[in-house]
Amino acid sequence: MEITHLIFILFSCFVLFGALMILLSNNVIYAALGLMICLLGVAAIFVFAGADFLAVTQIMVYVGGVLTLMIFGIMLSKRPDLDQTSKKSTTNIFVGSLTSLVVGGGLIALLTNIDWNQQVGLEIQKSTVSKIGEQLLTNYLLPFEII
Repeated sequence: MEITHLIFILFSCFVLFGALMILLSNNVIYAALGLMICLLGVAAIFVFAGADFLAVTQIMVYVGGVLTLMIFGIMLSKRPDLDQTSKKSTTNIFVGSLTSLVVGGGLIALLTNIDWNQQVGLEIQKSTVSKIGEQLLTNYLLPFEII
């Protein structure tokens, strides 16, 4: 196994760990922390794929902006009374478990039927930011100024 596969698997584990942290945490702040880990993992996968502009945009917009607003909204909202106990419905647990098994089985069937040895003829470029900037300020100047 090549080092690139190991790096991709590592970043994918970050994304999966963050997603599981979102799903399994009882505290909303911990769920927001899991969202941050997940979004940073996606940004790392963008860097690994050679899309550095998307990675920086992911970090600036989602991690820096949206996640910060979510945390402020969580912190400034009123907590519900802890005296009221919520009853979990066994029907919801059954439907959720069944849905998870169906989706998980479909993903496993999909992943086992893929030919992983295909070579794609894509070349990773060093930087996409300069090309995007050049295009925005030459060919697409008028739409860029209108936006």
